[in-house]
Amino acid sequence: MRITAHLAFTAALTTGALVASALTGPAAAAWGDAAMGSQIALHEGVSPDAPRTIEEVPLDPRTRATVAGIDVSGHQGDVNWQEHWNLGRRFVYVKATEGTGFKNPKYAQQYDGSRQIGMIRGAYHFALPNRSSGAAQANYFVDNGGHWSDDGMTLPGALDIEYNPYGDTCYGLSQDAMANWIKDFSDTYRARTSRYPTIYTSANWWAKCTGGRQDFSKTNPLWIARYAAAIGALPHQWGIHTIWQYSSKPIDQNAFNGAYSRLRALAAG
Repeated sequence: MRITAHLAFTAALTTGALVASALTGPAAAAWGDAAMGSQIALHEGVSPDAPRTIEEVPLDPRTRATVAGIDVSGHQGDVNWQEHWNLGRRFVYVKATEGTGFKNPKYAQQYDGSRQIGMIRGAYHFALPNRSSGAAQANYFVDNGGHWSDDGMTLPGALDIEYNPYGDTCYGLSQDAMANWIKDFSDTYRARTSRYPTIYTSANWWAKCTGGRQDFSKTNPLWIARYAAAIGALPHQWGIHTIWQYSSKPIDQNAFNGAYSRLRALAAG
């Protein structure tokens, strides 16, 4: 009798746990664990005809050139930069910070190592607009690896603003509030470094969460995330993209929209 009751109780607990799991979905990512583009495939999918290599990326008829690059975070650990150089990759963005409480523990190896091999590199910040102001996060970013150097080899820092890996898609902000947060970050970064940050996002997220409430196209280079055969429509007012993240396999792969000389010009400011 006791055994039967115990088994019934255990079954009830198991069933309850399964129901709770089904209702809540997969566990949220660990704090500080977010990597650039980690949510794009989950929310927008990957087209079967999306480019898999830089050779498959269609050229923009206005530039008719492209440069291969990647982006990395702590998930990649110590990176073999010689291997990526041998594959023709000439630029990289390295995650530096997230919110105002996380620093990439592999930042030094990744940022300095890529420069030593000859790559043009920059740092990126994963935004958490519901945690603190844009200014606070821009300052944290600059103070912890997101600076810009006038050395011809450092890209302006990038703001990774995308689907929230920890909760509500738009971080609980209205479209006006989100656009204002991005401007606060952008203006603060420029005041600290003299450069406007590159903005990494997807067209779908941008439309949903900012509603095109402000125009950043005249100041901020666009880094668009889209895993499809064509880059598609760009976010509000941008007429051209600077970088296209076209794949996340086997690593985040990016195509600079232009010749290597234009990439150097972006770094030089």
